[in-house]
Amino acid sequence: MNIENSEWRTGYISIVGRPNVGKSTLMNHLIGTKLSITSRRVQTTRHRIHGILTRRMTQFVFVDTPGFQRVHLNALNRSLNRSVIQTLQDIDLVLWVIEALKYTHADDEILKLLPKNVPVLLIINKIDKISNKSRLLPFIYDLSHKFEFAGIIPVSAASDIQLDTVLNDIETYLPLREPVFESDCITDRSERFLAAEIIREKIFRSLGDEVPYSTFVEIVSFEEIGNLRHIHATITVERSGQKAMLIGEKGTRLKQIGTEARLDMEKLFGGKVHLNLWVKIKGGWADSDRALKSLGFES
Repeated sequence: MNIENSEWRTGYISIVGRPNVGKSTLMNHLIGTKLSITSRRVQTTRHRIHGILTRRMTQFVFVDTPGFQRVHLNALNRSLNRSVIQTLQDIDLVLWVIEALKYTHADDEILKLLPKNVPVLLIINKIDKISNKSRLLPFIYDLSHKFEFAGIIPVSAASDIQLDTVLNDIETYLPLREPVFESDCITDRSERFLAAEIIREKIFRSLGDEVPYSTFVEIVSFEEIGNLRHIHATITVERSGQKAMLIGEKGTRLKQIGTEARLDMEKLFGGKVHLNLWVKIKGGWADSDRALKSLGFES
């Protein structure tokens, strides 16, 4: 088929921003499925995740990225930062997400990374938390002078406010191109990967500030029999004290994490899940390039 004469538009849209501005929530709500994990803690997202939406004659391929990190630059965070920079290459559009009325030095750092050769839409998120909306006008005005944006859209990703406007604006900038994925595909990631991410989300939501960043989830086995998935996973921590906190008294916390993860998996996969979790210790994994490579992180 001659693509120039095709009515299809297909493109890759990178979602970038500092930690905890709502990038993953935005992608999840744009595609209508909880695909990328979320929590209130920074650096919840560790891998680039493609979320795919096909509607009418347009296929949107969203690329969710880790929040760009300027502090605590261990090997893990250096790997995450490289992922952000690499994602800004070979894409058709950038969604730069910032939080309403909370522009910081960290946002300035990301501003320096924005490409000049592709359109950038500025997404001002969490406007539902602003009681006096008139305060947004001078905020938007100041931002409009920082970069030549293709557009500026105030939204609330969590409340689905203005998301149709975001999709419509994106669509105008996508190239004429045949779709890359099947129309019912929502991600290029495997169920195995998604299972590990769901478990990690529950760890972030269940524990305090220290332990989640010292954990890594690995799917040891994933077996599908009919409509039942048998999943065995290990959670790696750095110290014995973290293992004890993760397991909890008489195993209660680990059981809670497992139950919540299983329910989310069943909803996403559309079938029953039997989930087993183990916890093991591997000291220093988050600050070892070699260990990160063995655990599947990009170099």
